[in-house]
Amino acid sequence: MAHQISAQPGIMSVTPYVGGEGKTHGANHVTKLSSNENLLGPSPRAVEAYREISGNLATYPDGGHTALRQAIADVHGLHADRIICGAGSDEILSLLCQAYAGQGTEIVHTEHGFAMYAIYAKVAGSTPVVVKEDTRHTDVDALLAAVTDRTRLMFVANPNNPTGTLIPDAEIERLADSLPPHVLLVMDGAYAEFVREPGYDGYASLVKQRENVVMTRTFSKVYGLGALRVGWAFGPEHVIDVLGRVRGPFNVTSAALAAAEVAVRDTEWTEHCVIQNEVWREWLARQLARAGIPSDPSHGNFICARFPDAATAHAADEALRKRGLIVRDVQGYNLPGCLRITIGDETATRAVADTLTQFMASR
Repeated sequence: MAHQISAQPGIMSVTPYVGGEGKTHGANHVTKLSSNENLLGPSPRAVEAYREISGNLATYPDGGHTALRQAIADVHGLHADRIICGAGSDEILSLLCQAYAGQGTEIVHTEHGFAMYAIYAKVAGSTPVVVKEDTRHTDVDALLAAVTDRTRLMFVANPNNPTGTLIPDAEIERLADSLPPHVLLVMDGAYAEFVREPGYDGYASLVKQRENVVMTRTFSKVYGLGALRVGWAFGPEHVIDVLGRVRGPFNVTSAALAAAEVAVRDTEWTEHCVIQNEVWREWLARQLARAGIPSDPSHGNFICARFPDAATAHAADEALRKRGLIVRDVQGYNLPGCLRITIGDETATRAVADTLTQFMASR
C-alpha cells in the first residue's frame, strides 16, 4: 500500500553531506588528511577532563553551558551572556536557518563555501543562492548584488573552506555595513584560530559593534575535539535570545562541555598546535609549488592543491591512497582539479610532499 506521507518542501532536493573518507584499500597504515582534523590531538588536560566526567553519566548536562560560556568569554574577551553553545557549530548554523529562514526566503553563500549551508537552507524551506567567487576568494560586491528583499541570511567563511583563502577585514566590514537591515550576516569561523594576521579576531569586534552580524566557532579543528561535537556562537543579544528559544535543552553533552572548557583555557597547547600547523602548511605549499602544484596562500589547517585538470587530480589522489594518505577530493565544491590536504604532523606532511613530487615527475 502506497503511503501519502511526504517531507517538507526542499528536503528531498538535498544531496546528503559526505564527510572525508577514513579508509582505503591496499595500504597497511592509513593517515586521514581528509577532514581537517588536528592530528596533534586535543589538549592532554582536556582528555583528562573527559576521563573524569565518565564517573558521572547518569545526570543531564548543564543546559545553560555556564562554565564553558564563561571560559570562552574569559579567553576571547567577550560577554558570556552573548554566547550560545551547540553540538558543533553545524547545529548553530542549522538553528539560524530554522529561526530566520523559511518558505519564500533566500540564504546567500559563496560557490566554494561549506556544503552544509545549502543543505540547511533547503531543510528550512529556504532557497540557497550561490554567488561566484573571484579566483577562489570571496567577492563582496557579488554577494551584495545577490541580496534581494527575500534574503534573510548570508553565510561567509573567512578563511574559507576548502580554499583556505582570506579576504581583508575591511572588506567584511564593508559587507556588513552595506547589507539591508533584514539580512543577518553569519561569519563562519571554523578556522579562525589558525589565522596569524595582526588584529584578526574572527570578527568578534564586528559583532560587538553591530546588530546584524553573528560569528560561529568550533572545537572540532584546532582544539581536536571533533568526536565530541561542540561549537559556539557570539552574537547580538536579540540573536542569542532567539537561538536559545529553538535549541534543545541539553544539546551539548557533559563530556563535551567539560573537555571544551579545559581546551579553550589551555592556550599554551592551542598556540603549539597553531605554530606547528603554520610551519608545516607553509613547508608543504612550497614543496608542492616546486613540483608544479600551486595553491592559494592558506589560512586554515589545510591547503587546496591545484592540478592541471580533474583527471590529474584524480590520479594524484590514487597515488596518495596507495601510500595510505587519504585527502579530500573537492569536486563537490566546484573545484574538480583540486585536492584539499589537511596539514598533519611532520611524518605525514613529508610523505604527502614526497608522494606528489614523485607523481608529478612521472607525468
